Amino acid sequence: MQLKHVTLTLALGLLSAGGCVRVSQERAERDLEVGKHSAHGISIDVAHGLAAVRHVAPGEVTLWSSAPAWTVTLTTAATAPTSWRVSLQNVLPDAELAGGVTVSPIAAQPITRKQFQVELPAGSTTTLTLSPPDHHDPAPWRFAVMSDVQEAIDDVHDIYQKLNHTPNVRFLLGAGDLTQQGGSEQLERFQRELESLDVPYYTTLGNHELGDDGPAYQDWFGRASFSFVYRGVRFSMLDSASATLDPMVYDWLDDWLAKGKGGVHVVGMHIPPIDPVGVRNGSFASRNEAAKLLTRLAAGRVDLTLYGHIHSYYSFENAGIPAFISGGGGAIPERFDQVGRHFLVVDVDPKRGIDRVEMVAVD
Repeated sequence: MQLKHVTLTLALGLLSAGGCVRVSQERAERDLEVGKHSAHGISIDVAHGLAAVRHVAPGEVTLWSSAPAWTVTLTTAATAPTSWRVSLQNVLPDAELAGGVTVSPIAAQPITRKQFQVELPAGSTTTLTLSPPDHHDPAPWRFAVMSDVQEAIDDVHDIYQKLNHTPNVRFLLGAGDLTQQGGSEQLERFQRELESLDVPYYTTLGNHELGDDGPAYQDWFGRASFSFVYRGVRFSMLDSASATLDPMVYDWLDDWLAKGKGGVHVVGMHIPPIDPVGVRNGSFASRNEAAKLLTRLAAGRVDLTLYGHIHSYYSFENAGIPAFISGGGGAIPERFDQVGRHFLVVDVDPKRGIDRVEMVAVD
């Protein structure tokens, strides 16, 4: 995180806290459009915006997934093609697409990409579901966490290789700062490096994805704030890239907290509400807002909070909730702490909660 980004983030956050301007409003509004697109005789609507529409051409649709499972409604015009190649990127290797029409798998690479030939009657509406076979499995399982790659993109494959050899990890969760400046070229490079990762990477954005002309991130990788359920655990990823949450995001969070209250709930975001160390001023611009958010999370019985932004590893508690900062994707590390590149492995039991969080050193 460069100094100019710190200054800009804090200044914008202060304006937001004072009510002068909602610096993250545009991103929240753009979240509502993710997963929706109409062109070439087909209308696409991904439920809850859990996949971004990356490409549409006659007979072709490409979607980038932000969750292990979701549904998409496809409405075709009377003059539209009846055979469509549906390409899905950033998906679990064993996920399948199904619905009330003929869906035929097509071989695809890398392992996190799936292709299907789908027969869609012209002038019809069809709902398809992407889901892995273990989507509702109540057994214990594990996922990984990694954030803050930035200028270390040339070496990120080392982390991916170590993660590929970590047993039973179903997916990688991220808390932002994937790139240096968030432009399309850097986002494309980040996507290209993901081809060496054997599991999908579900992530929110960080302040380094905001860019100078507005973020391109949502066009590439989908919503900045989103929530999904997998194997009895709810995951809610929040856009805190401007050192604040937009009021719209608070409304969504209230709904997600209500839905997740009876089970295990993991919440992740880039900038933490409170910096547990204080050496980077890496926290929300408003302490009052930080307290408001943590009060909400505690009342919602959240089981685990995950953050990035600070390029190190910290384990602590906020509002009685276990919290971890993991900024070990390779961005310039904290001085003198000797942590270096790393990722987290989280073991979770849907019936009992979070069993263990382990830091795995890469260097």
